[in-house]
Amino acid sequence: MSSIDNLPPLREVIARHELRAKKQLGQNFLLDLNLTSKIARQAGDLSQCDILEIGPGPGGLTRGLLAEGARRVLAIEKDARALPALEEIAQAYPGRLQVINGDALAIDPLEHLTPPIRVAANLPYNIGTELLIRWLTPPQWPPFWQSLTLMFQKEVAERIIARPGSKAYGRLALLAQWRSDARIVMTLPPEAFVPAPSIHSAVVHLTALPEPRFPADPAVLSQITAAGFNQRRKMLRASLRGLHPQIEGLLEQVDIAPTARAEEIDLERFCALARVLKEARKAG
Repeated sequence: MSSIDNLPPLREVIARHELRAKKQLGQNFLLDLNLTSKIARQAGDLSQCDILEIGPGPGGLTRGLLAEGARRVLAIEKDARALPALEEIAQAYPGRLQVINGDALAIDPLEHLTPPIRVAANLPYNIGTELLIRWLTPPQWPPFWQSLTLMFQKEVAERIIARPGSKAYGRLALLAQWRSDARIVMTLPPEAFVPAPSIHSAVVHLTALPEPRFPADPAVLSQITAAGFNQRRKMLRASLRGLHPQIEGLLEQVDIAPTARAEEIDLERFCALARVLKEARKAG
């Protein structure tokens, strides 16, 4: 038996259900239930929350979340092979686990969840960043979630928390840090997974801010960061030229040197530029 519940160890579950990880689904299974419980604890007190989990696979993190007291877990799993293993967990925790077989990018989880809601997942590598961007860019803010506790490749995790002047700093850092507090809370070596990936992984915890850290129009801020970081070797006066004919003057207005590059500019000044650019466009 496992150390956290009365269900069998994950290696036994995987063998019995023939759940070999599929590379095309971005699967790497985390089998140590002590580790999955530790990840669940990074999400905080779960007893009053519904939890959204993406890509549970054989259910290691699912079991950790339930064992740590999650009020209810909604697990979205694309791989139908994992459903029998997840059903066994649902039976062990009556009324607390709902499993949906489908694509997380195509399912609206809010149809099945009751606030407050937190997200906790060992995200499939092939859709992890796309899901994070969706959760950080809803039509309205605050979002449906209180916090995100997510496992990524360590390189992606470092991009989320990166600071100006570093190679990792870019649009993902700005997006995450504009509307949330983000920090790496765990790192995991390749050998923690089956099959072992070629890289280290890290768990990032993001807590939603009540409102963005600095005022800015999301669409304008997105335009600026896209233009700036898509040509990050160029000076901003060149990379942002297409956004406004007087871009150099607007840059100087918010204390950004026109010769600076995007990776040198902090979030506060990007937001200030978004505000003056929006006003300049209104003025015609």
